[in-house]
Amino acid sequence: MAKQKYYVVWEGKQPGVYSTWADCQAQTDHYTGAKYKSYESKTAAETAYKAGWKGNWGTGTAGSGAAKSTVGSSFKRSAAVETSAEIDYDSISVDVGTRGNPGPVEYKGVDTKTGELIFSCGPISKGTNNLGEFLAIVHALALLKKEGSSKTVYSDSVNAMKWVKQKQVATTLARDASTAEIWLLIDRAVSWLQNNTYDNKLLKWQTKVWGEIKADYGRK
Repeated sequence: MAKQKYYVVWEGKQPGVYSTWADCQAQTDHYTGAKYKSYESKTAAETAYKAGWKGNWGTGTAGSGAAKSTVGSSFKRSAAVETSAEIDYDSISVDVGTRGNPGPVEYKGVDTKTGELIFSCGPISKGTNNLGEFLAIVHALALLKKEGSSKTVYSDSVNAMKWVKQKQVATTLARDASTAEIWLLIDRAVSWLQNNTYDNKLLKWQTKVWGEIKADYGRK
């Protein structure tokens, strides 16, 4: 199992210490002059954050507990996930609602500016959160393509966004009688991605900065 890392953001949208790379990336992507670095312990990260970036950022190591060669932009960025500094309100935001994981799944897309419902699907008898997010994104992209719209699509699921970019899903959900409904939809969505192109931006909703995505079901 990979060791837990902690990420210090000295210069970014919201400086601080973060426990996941996704959270760190949300603060540093598209931020000019971002300064950030990973550490192998929370104590080392907090100490480095309090000390400031001078003497830590750009040094290759940061004393006890520092990760090796993880300075500034040397983090590996995922080409599948893009963010934006400001909310693009000319967009559709999607989200999924589940009761159990796996369990019944439903999803919807709303106008990011007004919250108006644009589409919804479900409940689907059995699926997972990420599969529902994947279906919601593809539904939005297919709808926008049909309408000839260049609107942006927002999702708060990194995994689902990667699956869309890769045009395939990576899930442990078994194919059996209980999951036949969602797998039929997944297969159709994958086929659509493999046979269509789109120019719409697919962006990660920055929950820590902007609050819950506009399509949120409020089931936290």
